Amino acid sequence: MVDSIRRIPLLPLRGLLVFPAMVLHLDVGRRKSVQAIEQVMDEDKEILLATQKEISIDDPKEDEIYQVGTIAHVKSLLKLPNGTVRVHVEGLKRARIKKYIDTGEFLHVEAVVLEDEEPYATTEAQALMRNILTMFEQYTKVSKKVSNETVTIVKDIQEPGRFADVIAANLPLKLMQKQSMLELTNVKQRLIKLIEILNNEQEVLGLEKKIGQRVKKSMEKTQKEYYLREQLKAIQKELGDKEGRTGEVATLRDKISEGDMPDNVKEKALKELDRFEKMPANSAESSVLRTYLDWLIQLPWTYETEDQLDVIRAEEILNEDHHGLEKVKERVLEYLAVQQLTRELKGPILCLAGPPGVGKTSLARSIARSLDRKFVRISLGGVRDEAEIRGHRRTYVGAMPGRIIQGMKKAQSINPVFLLDEIDKMASDFRGDPSAALLEVLDPEQNNTFSDHYVEEPYDLSKVMFVTTANNISTIPGPLLDRMEIISIAGYTEVEKIQIAKNYLLPRQMKDHGLTKGMLQMKEDAIKKVVRYYTREAGVRSLERQLATLCRKAAKKIVSKEKKRVILTGNTIETYLGKPRFRYGLAEVEDQVGAATGLAYTSAGGDTLSIEVSVAPGKGKLSLTGQLGDVMKESAEAAFSYIRSRSNELEIDPSFHEQNDIHIHVPEGATPKDGPSAGITMATALISALTGRKVKKEVGMTGEMTLRGRVLPIGGLKEKSMSAHRAGLRTIIIPKDNEKDLEDVPKSVREDLTYIPVTHLDEVLEHALGEKDESNES
Repeated sequence: MVDSIRRIPLLPLRGLLVFPAMVLHLDVGRRKSVQAIEQVMDEDKEILLATQKEISIDDPKEDEIYQVGTIAHVKSLLKLPNGTVRVHVEGLKRARIKKYIDTGEFLHVEAVVLEDEEPYATTEAQALMRNILTMFEQYTKVSKKVSNETVTIVKDIQEPGRFADVIAANLPLKLMQKQSMLELTNVKQRLIKLIEILNNEQEVLGLEKKIGQRVKKSMEKTQKEYYLREQLKAIQKELGDKEGRTGEVATLRDKISEGDMPDNVKEKALKELDRFEKMPANSAESSVLRTYLDWLIQLPWTYETEDQLDVIRAEEILNEDHHGLEKVKERVLEYLAVQQLTRELKGPILCLAGPPGVGKTSLARSIARSLDRKFVRISLGGVRDEAEIRGHRRTYVGAMPGRIIQGMKKAQSINPVFLLDEIDKMASDFRGDPSAALLEVLDPEQNNTFSDHYVEEPYDLSKVMFVTTANNISTIPGPLLDRMEIISIAGYTEVEKIQIAKNYLLPRQMKDHGLTKGMLQMKEDAIKKVVRYYTREAGVRSLERQLATLCRKAAKKIVSKEKKRVILTGNTIETYLGKPRFRYGLAEVEDQVGAATGLAYTSAGGDTLSIEVSVAPGKGKLSLTGQLGDVMKESAEAAFSYIRSRSNELEIDPSFHEQNDIHIHVPEGATPKDGPSAGITMATALISALTGRKVKKEVGMTGEMTLRGRVLPIGGLKEKSMSAHRAGLRTIIIPKDNEKDLEDVPKSVREDLTYIPVTHLDEVLEHALGEKDESNES
């Protein structure tokens, strides 16, 4: 039989496929499709229905439509109010698209009508049809998706091709499976394909039935448990038993009602409690909800302790706990005074910045004692995860609130003194930036509605007095630093260390080691010797360790009956602690050529910096050694350039840089420095080496210089002054602009040192350089 070619309008279908002999209604909404329907209604009422490959495409192209479709007869047309057209169609024959013709309004195609290839009435076809009918009947009994009327209609169909099409049209197959059935013109192949599909569907239905039975059993078990639990509740209620789940829920409800939660939090807690009550006791979410409710109940929401606003009493407590630190004490007393007048001041955010061992953490504890507030401390050193501050969301396994909320639970009041220790040692990585999360905590304008991911409800931190500690404020991010009031604690003078050891450290160590005043006595000259020769620090931590060593050795002598009483003096210290570890006074023993003493500011306090210069015959090579940082190298180069430009005034051979190799060495070049301040020191050492004039041994200096010799101001004058005093220097050359900072230097240090303010390097040389060393003249 020769296939006939017809020109016919095309109607693309979305998510739908029509088989021959299939009758159904279609809703048509696309403009081109409506025009195609209206066209065929005026002509022979036949149209080609072909399915498009993607449902989402509104205007399909040629390659987006399946090539085999069904020629259908449009029986009727009904226009709906929403603009769509409902058509009643009946599938007639298969057809394959050969060519697309775009008329502008809608698509026409040239299609080849496809006839069934296999003869209808073969014996094999009849056998296949009987087998399929049996399988189809079994399928309809199990699936319930096909009506009995459909089975009756199928039984009456004698033509194998039509028989296969009707069954395929009534099976819940995927669009691609139906399309493959439509494209089969060989009736035998179509029947075999249908057997495969029915076999697969029966297996799927069998699995669905098993799963359904399993789910039904599980539901029956759950319903049974629920019924039994309800019976148990009723029995417990009759018996007055409050130990079961009912009693637990009732106890939680009472705690929520009687607690100090705000109304919005109380409403949330009761809502979660209702969920908890309806939830099976053995479910995983039940324990999560119970933990969450416990947190809401145990957190302090409105309870606050009453402040002791007695300024005189607070001052006595602060002095009792700490020697010195006048600035910090003054700031706390100011806060108390304002609180006494207003009682509404928001908690300040103080940042105690200073080297290790100066008492920052213990000072925060003393602040809490003076205010009679609860004290909470958390360490932020090494914290990298933002969730450590804000908490984890409850959807995570093992979720917990952040450290801030945990601290508030521990405090049990909304106005504790909250210490955030080591705030400068936080880090950030792929888990977030905890310092950014702290911005909300430490902002007085925001922290009254602090948001923790676990608690979810806003929490008021505005009445908390936050105290932070840091060794080096330069590592704290700018926005975070802006929210804090920086109070610098530079360290202690020798006099202060002796008083601290006598009044605080030694009594504490004697108590810890079981010693009484009758067992151990330590003279003041012994303490002074320990401070001078066995410690070298800004704080007193190392000093306390040395005192602990003395207490241990004294305890051993007493317990071993070697001595009944140990008296420590300056002459006997070496017996217990060995040879001195440090030389008191690190200043030069005599005036030196090419050696100057500078002052540096480090995160561990102030330190002295020895700078040495040697000049040797050579070709003008400048060497810098001592693990110098970029800032120190720049200072050396600036000093070298200044000397070359002023060689005549300084009485130096103008060609010195061509005939000599110059070596600048800083023995303690690894000393970390905060900002440039070694410029005038390097220049002085260089000029001393080139002129042969000695640098005075008792002079220390600090300051950066320009290429014109102007001396620039520096930072950390207090720390540098204390390091100079500790090193045994007597005269300090400082920039003129730093005179205002002298009031920060402790009086005992200021009285022992002579300060010379300068504006130009010429003044530095005038005070730092002595006579020319004739023996070293070159």
